[in-house]
Amino acid sequence: MDLLDRLTSQAEQAEVVEIESEVTMVGYEANRLKSSRVDETRGVAVRVVKDGRLGFSASSDLSAVDKLVTNVLESATYGDPVDLHFPGAHEAPRVETFDETISQLPVARLVEMGQEMLDIILEAEPDAQVNVELERGVQKVTLRNNAGASITFDRSPLSIQLEVARVRGDDVLLLFEMMGVTRWADEHRERARNLADKLQQARTAATVRSRRMPVLFSPMGALALGLPLMLGLNGKSVYTRNSPMAGKVGQKLFDDKISVVDDATIDGRYGSAPYDDEGMAHRPLTLVQDGVLRGFFWDLKTAAQAGVDSTGHGSRGLFNPPSPSATNLLIEPGETPLAEMLAGIDEGLLAEIPLGLGQGNVISGAFSNTLGLAFKIEKGEIVGRVKDVSIAGNIYELLQEVSAVSRETEWIYTNFRAPYLLLPDMNVVAKE
Repeated sequence: MDLLDRLTSQAEQAEVVEIESEVTMVGYEANRLKSSRVDETRGVAVRVVKDGRLGFSASSDLSAVDKLVTNVLESATYGDPVDLHFPGAHEAPRVETFDETISQLPVARLVEMGQEMLDIILEAEPDAQVNVELERGVQKVTLRNNAGASITFDRSPLSIQLEVARVRGDDVLLLFEMMGVTRWADEHRERARNLADKLQQARTAATVRSRRMPVLFSPMGALALGLPLMLGLNGKSVYTRNSPMAGKVGQKLFDDKISVVDDATIDGRYGSAPYDDEGMAHRPLTLVQDGVLRGFFWDLKTAAQAGVDSTGHGSRGLFNPPSPSATNLLIEPGETPLAEMLAGIDEGLLAEIPLGLGQGNVISGAFSNTLGLAFKIEKGEIVGRVKDVSIAGNIYELLQEVSAVSRETEWIYTNFRAPYLLLPDMNVVAKE
């Protein structure tokens, strides 16, 4: 008997998800090719709702059907009581997530791409120590449930991570860049050139005093603000009442220059797909509009617990049940050119690369980060790199007053897109 039919005969609801994945990885460490390997994963994950309780089990052994059925039913005996309903068949937007150019990239080409990035960095900074990780994947996801959903889609994720360290005595400069796509974008050399430019800019030294001053966040620097924001918008944090935004939908929480959207329907982006990992069709979701909180992102379970509808943000691995997760999180661009933003700063700080993301009580909105790379801005010009400087604050206070948001945006960390954000008054601590 078919696995879904067996589960349906013993539970009120049943879901079967099959995942196939092949990942080719190439790694450079300290300027040298270090590793190359191919990992293959294939397995099945099942969920049931039996007597109002949710059960989950998974296995990479496709022949172990009897054990899988036994395990998921036993899991439901002690599972969370939840009024969850798997979605039936429904249309999803057409989203391009598979590219044969990526799926057929040979190891030799990945090695060549890594060397190209390495050469660009070392030409700009011969003393640099460079690590590069390239991952090319091919994924197939098939989901069926007893409500009538039958979904299959393919993805071809390509991610590249570049880390650069330059050590001169007690001066350690750490830079990093990360990109991710599912449709071929010949931009790896451009990313390396961006870091090479920053290395050259960092050769000139500058100093700042510990005090409050304007801080201009680059898109990468904006992660210090974006991470607490993302956690606060997560439906699980809202349901557990850990999010400071819980119960505040419709309230103006931020400056009207701040708008945030989650959108998994953008062709070729790393977090894109037609459906989420529970069979819910993806749609663009406005989370913050002109400073007003519009909603949160939910999976089926947390939505059922909170008494709301899923927004199609269930994300899972083979051996992990779904949980709410952002797809492509976008801080929307503003109307001010970056050059104009810089020109208006008499003395301030450009926060380029934050270190220690996720440390501390981030869910509260608080952050405190040393900056791996920061520049002093003086009379509208970037005048030099500032060492040993850190920033701290709380996004729920700082983002109530934003001086400007740039027209320019950048994709960073595979699935986060942000503009430059200028905050007029922040606490900056420098080593003196």
